Amino acid sequence: MKSIVVSKDRFRSVLDAFSRDYEVLVPVKEEEYFAFKKLEEGVDPDFKFQNTRLSPKQLMQPQSEKMFAYTLEPEAEDAGILSEIPGEVPERLVVGIRPCDALAVQLVKKNFETPEYQDPFWLQRYEKTLFVGFACNDPCATCFCTSVGCGPFHEAGLDVLMVDLGDRFLLKSLTDKGKGLVEKAGGEAAKDKDEKALNKAREEAEKKITCTVPTDKLADQRLNDLFDADFWEEVAFACINCGTCTFLCPTCWCFDIQDEVSRNNGIRLRNWDSCMFPLFTLHGSGHNPRDHKSQRVRQRFMHKLKYYIDKYGGGPACVGCGRCVQFCPVNIDIRRVFEKMNSWASPERKSA
Repeated sequence: MKSIVVSKDRFRSVLDAFSRDYEVLVPVKEEEYFAFKKLEEGVDPDFKFQNTRLSPKQLMQPQSEKMFAYTLEPEAEDAGILSEIPGEVPERLVVGIRPCDALAVQLVKKNFETPEYQDPFWLQRYEKTLFVGFACNDPCATCFCTSVGCGPFHEAGLDVLMVDLGDRFLLKSLTDKGKGLVEKAGGEAAKDKDEKALNKAREEAEKKITCTVPTDKLADQRLNDLFDADFWEEVAFACINCGTCTFLCPTCWCFDIQDEVSRNNGIRLRNWDSCMFPLFTLHGSGHNPRDHKSQRVRQRFMHKLKYYIDKYGGGPACVGCGRCVQFCPVNIDIRRVFEKMNSWASPERKSA
């Protein structure tokens, strides 16, 4: 595949050229945090960031989306019939997504595209989106991506990898569509010195990741042993069920479907939800199978670090971005939970 270098002075013109064919989304600073915004007049992309506060998962799964409309007018021929709300998704280009967030999209995709079921809303957005990843030269102190099958220069799920080389960006195409983007960007062909600078930057970035988590025993742990482990009350003790961890997490996809009706017209919506909320599992009968917070905390970690592994094989549903570690208001640390779950041995197995 092709690699080029583009000076930072002319990179905005490259983005403007892309915007003629795509809806371009770039990282923009909003007060003290960063978020992805559509590139347009008055929007200044800022690539001097470590990560966005909210993950870009909302590009595939908006926090709230209208799915169907219906009428309850008694005389209407289509009364009570759901009609899909047409939503035209433009060809999109996300420039600056971190490798961990791009890998998260691939992990989440397994839930929205299965052999039996495909989610047309999620998949339409995914299929219309190209990803230009931004290599992570300076990982956060809370990052542990290299322990969970990722890394600061990871390429999975990307069409192009963009690397900051000081006064220039190196753009490395990874797919055929990515090759087309690189050719459109122009620039000079990458030279040996540029490739050496990339390799050096990768090595230095990986050395900066000092946090590690153990994962080698998770697949072999007996599910019921972990489910009945005696550390869940301790892990959940400080939890206030705010849901911050799940809303920030790039691999959480829980949602609820609700109807909003005004007079005789209704809309069916899909909204983000969280397994950390008491109402999430409340039955219509009034019974709640997870009515205690320790059960909800256990569900979150068991799903990410055990159920997902058992169902799909491979690694956990975690990319090591560290957002939940940074923003949990009561300092619950998923890295410690990794350690507890990976090393757990039930009393019966200890005595065997």
